[in-house]
Amino acid sequence: MAHIDLAHVSYRLEGGRDLIRDVSFRVAEGSRTALIGPNGGGKTTLLRLIAGELVPDEGAVSVGGELAVMHQSIGRMSGALSVRTLMTSAASAPVRAAAELLRTSEVEMDQHPSEKTQMSFAQALSDWNDVGGYRTEALWNECCLAALGEPFEEVEDRPAGTLSGGEQKRLVLEQLLRGEQPVLLLDEPDNFLDVPAKRWLEERLLESSKTILLVSHDRELLSRCAQRIITLEDGTCWVHGASFAEYPAARRARLLRLEEVLRRWTEERDRLRTMVRTLQAQAAISEVMAARYRAAQTRLRHFEEAGPPPAPPSDHAVSMRLGGGRTGVKALTCEGLELAGLIKPFDTELYFGERLAVLGANGTGKSRFLELVASGGTDPDSPAPPRASAGAPWTGSCRLGARVVPGYFAQTYERSSIDAQGTLLGILHDRFSLARGPATSALSRYELDRQAAQAFDTLSGGQKARFQILLVELSGATLLVLDEPTGNLDLVSAQALEEGLAGFQGTVVAVTHDRWFARSFSRFLVFEADGRVREATEPTWEVAKASRR
Repeated sequence: MAHIDLAHVSYRLEGGRDLIRDVSFRVAEGSRTALIGPNGGGKTTLLRLIAGELVPDEGAVSVGGELAVMHQSIGRMSGALSVRTLMTSAASAPVRAAAELLRTSEVEMDQHPSEKTQMSFAQALSDWNDVGGYRTEALWNECCLAALGEPFEEVEDRPAGTLSGGEQKRLVLEQLLRGEQPVLLLDEPDNFLDVPAKRWLEERLLESSKTILLVSHDRELLSRCAQRIITLEDGTCWVHGASFAEYPAARRARLLRLEEVLRRWTEERDRLRTMVRTLQAQAAISEVMAARYRAAQTRLRHFEEAGPPPAPPSDHAVSMRLGGGRTGVKALTCEGLELAGLIKPFDTELYFGERLAVLGANGTGKSRFLELVASGGTDPDSPAPPRASAGAPWTGSCRLGARVVPGYFAQTYERSSIDAQGTLLGILHDRFSLARGPATSALSRYELDRQAAQAFDTLSGGQKARFQILLVELSGATLLVLDEPTGNLDLVSAQALEEGLAGFQGTVVAVTHDRWFARSFSRFLVFEADGRVREATEPTWEVAKASRR
């Protein structure tokens, strides 16, 4: 039977701090179960424990059937790693081992041709056949045709970094959902996917008979696909045995129950302590009361040794103070703005206080448009030449209004100007001259005070996102330029961002594939696959994918 069982699993970080404590749950055969919780709360670590990449300090993990894993890092591959390497990374362990042996043997034979290396290569080919390598390559061909529209043999040596994050995700998801492994662990599979791709993923999950445990912060996907919700918070877990639609009410009810049980325990402890103090005074003058006093002491000691019931988990209340400020009436004006080969000329105006969502498939130029706006725009009438984007020059004009100060949230942190090796305290001091006290206070509002001395590069995806929003807040921006800001935020942080934007005194332009988040916007600019840009009165998601250029 394909299942996942965890029994009283605990895991400690270096230094002895418990990250996961006494976690037990079962993912039944054929079920779709979501694992949710705050960023940095241990969800990815828990998946690594299930996959056998880490060993629990206590408890046991049992997996029935062969298991396949999609790591959170898929979508961020760069450099010279090939498409073949990307596909191999998501294959079964025997296929991965045989592929590595085949690659090593081939290199050895090319560098040192001899009868011995030829025999080693022949054996590696035989081993590749024995583990189903050629059958796997046929599967990879199907995946490449579905995700890229090209056969595997034409793309296998292409650097994976030349693919978009969504294309990388789609390739691996195609492989896992079509593959033979009956148990899947998917760590944020929807990240980097545009909405048509997310809907494709939802349909594939709904029709799959595999046993699936997935981590996601996409509220629409959770609502459609998750049959059960496992919440990991404050190191422990609890299970909601129904859909996400009933989850918020179930969590509130659970918190109330925990608060009530703790309140009753505290009242009983206080009652026993009062009784002990009363009997202590009476025992001084009565032998009968002395016996009762000793019995009450024993009862109180046993009660306190048993310990209190679990306290309600903290609500992870992130507080975003996005202030803003008054600007000119027109915050942004685009006239005949064009990016050669990608975006056809278009005009638009954005007025102070408006919320504009930029929608469209991956590869249609949305992020490049936001980069242009965040950099201050360009005007061909000014002395400075039009800015370039990936080698293609913008033409037309994109002008910011009076007193408009853009604050940029980059989709990938490599595109931001953040020093990846700098500590959070150091970055805040260098950028804003904040002393330790005010900097720690600001980090605390974003629940990052524990990470104050950590390097930015060591944070989880959600922690990086929250810190980047903090930088935007402290910059005094009056125009928020946000490129998929909710992509890595947990559910509570995403809600905090929506509340922060609601109170922001300024203008917002955001690229998003978050259908839930998009409902909070009032205007929509749609980037079509053919290069056209048009206004829409409501979110428009069914946009054809841009062809590879």
